[in-house]
Amino acid sequence: MLDDVVGVLVCPHCGAELAAAGQSLRCASGHVFDLARQGYVSLLTGHPPAATGDTAAMVAARAAFLAAGHYDPIADQVRDAVAEARPEGGCVVDVGAGTGHYLARVVDAIPGTGLALDVSKYACRRAAKIHPRVGAAVADAWRALPVRSAGASAVLNVFAPRNAAEMHRVLRPGGRLVVVTPNPGHLGGLVAELGLLSVDERKQERLDQQLGGLFEPVGQRTCEFTMRLDRAEAEAVVGMGPSAWHSSAEDIGARIAALPEPVPVTASVTVSVYRRE
Repeated sequence: MLDDVVGVLVCPHCGAELAAAGQSLRCASGHVFDLARQGYVSLLTGHPPAATGDTAAMVAARAAFLAAGHYDPIADQVRDAVAEARPEGGCVVDVGAGTGHYLARVVDAIPGTGLALDVSKYACRRAAKIHPRVGAAVADAWRALPVRSAGASAVLNVFAPRNAAEMHRVLRPGGRLVVVTPNPGHLGGLVAELGLLSVDERKQERLDQQLGGLFEPVGQRTCEFTMRLDRAEAEAVVGMGPSAWHSSAEDIGARIAALPEPVPVTASVTVSVYRRE
């Protein structure tokens, strides 16, 4: 793991800084965390979280779908939102990073490094190899993040859980938080046809309330476009999202098989930018 990335990590047990020692990370109190052979480190402690994160199948679906470029307009918006803030080096922390796709796009455009945090070890295996300036650690977004206070030059949160207090703590003063949330029309062409989970009409309002008092909104942009997917790609975009937890792959596959090909699917998200108060 990159030394610059290790420099922003802290021990999840005692909060002390971590340092590389061979194939492990150690703190002054003697806590040791071994690096996995895939290059990431697990900083989970105590009992496993109630939700263990994306499965290997969900991560594989996401990696294939993103690699095909279908969500590139979203990744470009995230990159531009961070680049416009002109962070001078430092480390961009992606909370709920998944495969690290969006983080890699950001790091490729600005100086500095990136840290991908995700509760899924399958996601971190891929994130650790996504970019030469990105490191990955298994961590639970609902617990204290294993990142030193004010250690992040920017924080990303793309289709992921949001722990407002912890994101505020790890972001440096004046730094930017970039959040991507789906709009009610997201995945139009699949939601009704396949019986997928729908997006709350008040999602953006609830997001602002959740972050209020800790972050000041400074910008918001809608990213909406139409994708033309074959049936395998349509199955992948369903399999990489929350609906995968609520429907069987067999049922989804059968319903997708009845759709015309290519399937026109609407992507509709809001990219919100906040400044740390």
